[in-house]
Amino acid sequence: MSTQQPPQRDRTRGHDPRPVTLTRGAGSLTAALAMVFKLVESAQQRWRAVNAPHLVALVLAGARFERGQLIERPTTVAA
Repeated sequence: MSTQQPPQRDRTRGHDPRPVTLTRGAGSLTAALAMVFKLVESAQQRWRAVNAPHLVALVLAGARFERGQLIERPTTVAA
């Protein structure tokens, strides 16, 4: 029975010459969709309900709020 020595690491190149197998990306479309579903499902537990639905129209129209207060836009007079 013979024993073999493990291959010596090439220290001149600064890295391990053996290939490393990594899974890049989600692997497949099905796996990606499953991950997204689980992330959204987890995030839903921390979402807050809109408690001022009448302000949604203002936000969509471009109104700005700071610390919960509506900021009035300065009126510009066309010269």
